[in-house]
Amino acid sequence: MTTTTTTAAPATGAPPAWRGLLSGSTVGPLAALLLASAFFAIRTDTFLTGGNISLIIQQVMVVGTLAIGQTLIILTAGIDLSNGAIMAFGGIVMTKLAVDGTVPPLVAILLGILVCTAFGLANGMLVTRISLPPFIVTLGMLNVAFALTHIYSNEETVTGLPSSLTFLGETFPLGHTDVTYGSVLAIALFLLFAYLLGQTAWGRHVHATGNAPESARLTGIPTKRLLLGVYALAGTVYGVAALLLVARTAVGDPKAGQTDNLDSITAVVLGGTSLFGGRGSVIGTLIGALIVGVIRNGLQLMGVRSIYQILITGVLVILAVTVDQLSRRRTR
Repeated sequence: MTTTTTTAAPATGAPPAWRGLLSGSTVGPLAALLLASAFFAIRTDTFLTGGNISLIIQQVMVVGTLAIGQTLIILTAGIDLSNGAIMAFGGIVMTKLAVDGTVPPLVAILLGILVCTAFGLANGMLVTRISLPPFIVTLGMLNVAFALTHIYSNEETVTGLPSSLTFLGETFPLGHTDVTYGSVLAIALFLLFAYLLGQTAWGRHVHATGNAPESARLTGIPTKRLLLGVYALAGTVYGVAALLLVARTAVGDPKAGQTDNLDSITAVVLGGTSLFGGRGSVIGTLIGALIVGVIRNGLQLMGVRSIYQILITGVLVILAVTVDQLSRRRTR
């Protein structure tokens, strides 16, 4: 008697990391970024200077890092409305512990990141174990994190931070431009997650789970455990964003991050990641974050009122989602 062995086809959907800039979902955002940059370079004399480009990167590095975690969750067809509030609480935890002298500064940083990881894990547990919708779970967690931030901080800004917490906000010369260490860390995180999503089995499983969760489960992917890990990992990334925020502002601000959840979603959507899950990349998210940063910076240089920056960003988000929806209809 002969037997045949069949193996499930590997889950696909994640483009190789080196093709991140050439994948279909990022061509449009990349073209938009280049066109916006060319427009502002023509209209202003200072847009393409090294100092201004460094400033744009500094302005988007916190939201961009948040958007990495947001990308992971949206790729699984979820969404996280709590990431800005979680980041703010993590920042308050690490700054208060360090300034009060309760623990050494490096331990305070680690505890702040672990607190953010715990929030992500709690989100994942509620989504996977109780099957609550991610929108409702993270909306509730937004309020929990927001309240805890103000309770723990007593609604006071934490100042007098040790240098260990502000080091990433310091600069080093690169040519004729000063670049912050935080900017380098943020870019390194984008490259790391581009590799993880594009070159590892874990990344292929994330895409497959977002694209067709039941099919992914039937092929042997432990979808619930994967989702739990994604939410916990996203929380860790939010903790790193908290450190970047503290380093850039040199304070622990309980009012920080109140709109960063929406800004991170904006970066993900503008970068070509589908809100329906299964398609997208963190390279696209980086491009999306830069689009927002370039538009805001360029309009400021042109003297345009900030309210029009919000208007234009909103229109771009609607257009990006519309294109995604039309694209999905054509592929059905």
